[in-house]
Amino acid sequence: MKIFVTGVKGQLGFDVVNELEKRGHDAVGVDIQDMDITDKAAVKKKITEASPDGVIHCAAYTAVDAAEDNEELCRQVNAKGTEHIVSVCRDLGCKLMYISTDYVFNGQGTRPWEPDDEREPLNVYGQTKYEGELAVETLEKYFIVRIAWVFGVNGKNFIKTMLNLGKTRDSLTVVDDQIGSPTYTYDLARLLVDMIETEKYGRYHATNEGLCTWYEFAREIFKQAGIQVNVTPVTSDQYPAKAKRPMNSRMDKSKLTEKGFQPLPPWQDALRRYLEAIG
Repeated sequence: MKIFVTGVKGQLGFDVVNELEKRGHDAVGVDIQDMDITDKAAVKKKITEASPDGVIHCAAYTAVDAAEDNEELCRQVNAKGTEHIVSVCRDLGCKLMYISTDYVFNGQGTRPWEPDDEREPLNVYGQTKYEGELAVETLEKYFIVRIAWVFGVNGKNFIKTMLNLGKTRDSLTVVDDQIGSPTYTYDLARLLVDMIETEKYGRYHATNEGLCTWYEFAREIFKQAGIQVNVTPVTSDQYPAKAKRPMNSRMDKSKLTEKGFQPLPPWQDALRRYLEAIG
């Protein structure tokens, strides 16, 4: 199969291309230098020339706080850029996998979000990703895969931030009232390739198994890395951010097993393998 991948320099796109190549698929990976997704003509030209069987769309504007001040740019990338890709996929009749986020929900309550739950974004980033989902849903052959709390070898993430802080600080405060599932892009990439190899279209949620707060995640990072840091829990109110964050990022992933896909390993195991991978 020939698969076109956007956002190849990001954490997830990087691992997706590696996984596709490992399985003998023809992967065509692009990033903004090769194809600016906000440029409709460039998107049409690049994807049409590649003539892929499917597109895995990982590229996105993900600076959640900056998005509050750069709403138009965020929308151009996440909504308009996705519309441009949708348009070419429709013309070519190829399948599209759109990587979305838990931020399309309002983040309230304690019940895990189900793939078909009502979407009610809390911030600009979530709203523009929702608009991207709506564009994708105009196709017949689409996967929408919502992910959360990702970390990968390629790029910045919470684990790398904690490890860097741990080198210079002996105490930290970390938010303890937001709950979710840390997710390793290496594990995620394998699942996404499993999915794109099928015609089991629809909306899915995909994260590593298990739940924690950011505070619990930080403690486990330092424990596994063997770094002595005193971590103190704080509430989101004590750590104000420009964009409102979801308190509840629990994701219902039962649809994966129902459709015959393998659930991802527990996040603690993913963290262990990740720390080995980054040395």
